[in-house]
Amino acid sequence: MSTCSVSKGCFVFKPSPKKRKLSQKTVNYFRERNNASEDTDLRFVTCQSLWNQIKSETEQIQEDLNKQLFDNLVSFLRRSHSEFQEKTTEWTCQMKSREIPTAALVLGVNVTDHDLTFRSLSEVLQNNITPYIALLEAKDCPGIKNLMQKLMGQLMNCYIDVDSLEDEDHVQVSQNRIRCSMTSIISWYQNITKKTDSETPSKKRTSSSRHWQSPPVVVIFKDMESFTTKVLQDFIVISSQHIHELPLVLVFGIATSPMIIHSLLPHSVSSLLCIELFQSLSCKEHLSTIIDKLLLTAQFPFKLGEKVLQVLINIFLYHDFSVQNFIKGFQLCIVEHFYSQPLSVLCCPLVDAKKRVNSLSHDQCENIRRLPSFRRYVENQVSEKQILLLTADNFLKEITQKLLEDLHVYHENYVSVLRCLHVFTSSLPKYPLGKQIRELHCSCLENQVWETEEYESSLQLARMLNKSDLVTMLQQCVEIFVSSSGKEFDKAIEKLKEFLTQFQELEVAEAFQERDGSVSAQKELQKKTDLYHLQKTLLELKESRRSKKLTKFEMLRFEVVDYIDSLVRTYLVPADHKTLHEIMYFNTASVLRGHLNAAPRVALHTALNNPYCYLKNQALKSDGGNISNKAPDICIAYKLHLECGRLINLVDWLEAFSTVVTAVEGPNADAASSDQVDDIIHARFIRAVSELELLGFIKPSKQKTDHVARLTWGGC
Repeated sequence: MSTCSVSKGCFVFKPSPKKRKLSQKTVNYFRERNNASEDTDLRFVTCQSLWNQIKSETEQIQEDLNKQLFDNLVSFLRRSHSEFQEKTTEWTCQMKSREIPTAALVLGVNVTDHDLTFRSLSEVLQNNITPYIALLEAKDCPGIKNLMQKLMGQLMNCYIDVDSLEDEDHVQVSQNRIRCSMTSIISWYQNITKKTDSETPSKKRTSSSRHWQSPPVVVIFKDMESFTTKVLQDFIVISSQHIHELPLVLVFGIATSPMIIHSLLPHSVSSLLCIELFQSLSCKEHLSTIIDKLLLTAQFPFKLGEKVLQVLINIFLYHDFSVQNFIKGFQLCIVEHFYSQPLSVLCCPLVDAKKRVNSLSHDQCENIRRLPSFRRYVENQVSEKQILLLTADNFLKEITQKLLEDLHVYHENYVSVLRCLHVFTSSLPKYPLGKQIRELHCSCLENQVWETEEYESSLQLARMLNKSDLVTMLQQCVEIFVSSSGKEFDKAIEKLKEFLTQFQELEVAEAFQERDGSVSAQKELQKKTDLYHLQKTLLELKESRRSKKLTKFEMLRFEVVDYIDSLVRTYLVPADHKTLHEIMYFNTASVLRGHLNAAPRVALHTALNNPYCYLKNQALKSDGGNISNKAPDICIAYKLHLECGRLINLVDWLEAFSTVVTAVEGPNADAASSDQVDDIIHARFIRAVSELELLGFIKPSKQKTDHVARLTWGGC
């Protein structure tokens, strides 16, 4: 591979997976950062174990969410070439023989998640329908020739991987020798199917259990919007002419709208497709499920703080809608928490955490004493207990076990009450506390939610709910508490069931009261027929309605809302108010933001203004605004250009550059060498200026030919 270039650069050569070697074990990075801390290996093992559990859980969630979609696609493929399988010769089948079965798969704008979806789809199809699957991307198929070459290569590899490697030399022929055409694919497919039919009966039974005798060839266009119109048109027209010889099925991956098919393809081409639409689950619903299964559960001890969770959600909502990137950010939080927090060794299941507390060293006990939440806890104790907590390690370990158990119980109760509150607030007008449970969760983590205006308005709206909605919500709350793992909700379940019983008893009583009241009011109105007495009676009725007492239903409704409010105030205390929450919660949002929210302008300015920040070379250290001649040329030119105005004279810039570069040279340099150095310095200056122009800091000026204009940070 050639690395010739006009300017100095960085060239990346990706090694093959087989040759790639790990120069250093991952656990060593934990040791380097925490060379003075203990339990480094145990923390790393705990981190790895926790992530493996979360990873398997996320994979299972994604599999469950995509199951309905994949089942529909599989049934579509089974129906698509039934005529081809049955070898029918009916006239209606011959009329449709030129139509290509096509699945339009609408996946949404979260393009970064599409690769995982298509890989899962490919595995499902290989296990149930066909081994012949090709995944095509627009960047690999600029023309029809490239598309056919890519298609043939993937199909042949599919054949080798799925069946056997006995005829590898025969099949794996250089693609440059093969004429990439639909005829070649058809002849290859016929040879493959004949070879499959002539296999031994045992092999045939094994393969037929998963695949058909003549399985279809599935071609998946992963990003249909990015393909050029001509490539799609040519491929569809060519394929439709050979559809009776090759059972072809197309799958279009669509990120925007199904109408893009008709925008890219004219009617003469789209009429050759038999299109069926498939819609995947919304990425927002996918994220809600992930948060519900990973964060709103007591299964995993690791939790995210409010600011950290808000950073991840904001990146999802305002940048990419990618669930995979959200999971990667969650993984980064786990690694950073175990990497930076020495007490994260206790972030494990409660049974293991209690055992590890007994084996804590004195230094680890001192780490517990330094936690802000534990210091607040000590301040609230009596003086004798304070002395024991600060001096006796054994007593501290006993209290730590009790506090960890309290934190575990808090998590169990928190999730159940949070879901119960969400049942009441998710159907209120304008959603004061948010429509999604993640919004309510962030509000509860941020501060005491019952002190916010949104919570007060939610209570006021809840006090106006009708009876049917209120009864439905109470029934859902009972189901939540019954299925909860918390042990403190027996009284709550009894109380809610009591409310339901009282609502049922009110139905008959209220019906009789309303009927009696309406009859008496009608009799009073019928007695007074003149206008004066009628007006007087209406005013009296109006005043009585204003000052009348609450009905039994209204009083019961107030009791229900007040009881839910009491549960919220008891169990939805913010996590940072709990002792030892630093062990379980990752709250360093600035670190996460620095890793995930790229700031290229700041990074570029830092690299050019202070190269020591990245290169870590002691010779590049400089005091204040001094310019070191040991710095890279582009850094010297950049610092000099910061001292100039809107227009920069290239001659003056070159003289200043030469002065800085030759600052250490002695005065006895001979003239011959100085001429040579001037040429070299001139070339280095031209290269540095070209690089600054490439980065967008300067541009040529039309006002003066020997000047350039600054583009950033204004003038001096």
